[in-house]
Amino acid sequence: MNIVLLGAPGAGKGTQALRIEEHYKLKHISTGDIFRHHMRQQTEVGNLARYYIKKGQLVPDEVTLKIVSLALEEVNYSDFLLDGFPRNINQAEKLDEIVKIDKVIDIAVDHAVLTDRICGRRSCVECGYTTHISMLENASVCPRCGCDMYQRMDDMEETVKSRLEVYAAQTAPLIDYYEKKGVLVRVDGMGTPEEVFAEIRKVLG
Repeated sequence: MNIVLLGAPGAGKGTQALRIEEHYKLKHISTGDIFRHHMRQQTEVGNLARYYIKKGQLVPDEVTLKIVSLALEEVNYSDFLLDGFPRNINQAEKLDEIVKIDKVIDIAVDHAVLTDRICGRRSCVECGYTTHISMLENASVCPRCGCDMYQRMDDMEETVKSRLEVYAAQTAPLIDYYEKKGVLVRVDGMGTPEEVFAEIRKVLG
């Protein structure tokens, strides 16, 4: 089974990806993880991606597709969960040329809830522990190591607004693309992680 996981920033894709990977014995391919791997290893495509990132530019589709293709090759193009790719119609069309996608799961969450989830994140400067502010007795102290908690730039309201706008403009049209292909399933992402995963299990069987 080959699956693509869609959802706006803050929809809980990372949490659900880990559950899907374990339950269905799939290889989780996170584009963020494989980008970082190639840049650490200083591979040809990793260095190329780093070049664009350092310039503050989006990595071109052809570079992203090359990195994803290498990851798909490692798993023999089967039994995988793609998280973070494709991000636009062009990438989806290129992906269709190299592999068959069986299901596309769209985790749907209201934008107001997404904003609250992301803007409420706090991370520890020392151990990296990340949680929502509502889970902290003291918003400035890490419950694990006692060091300072802070809000990342990516989690600030203006940045979050921009990220959601980019998602709506580029990635949301993928919902229509995959719906027309008959492989899209929608999951309500407003519940607890356990409730969301229960819905995913229902639609996947």
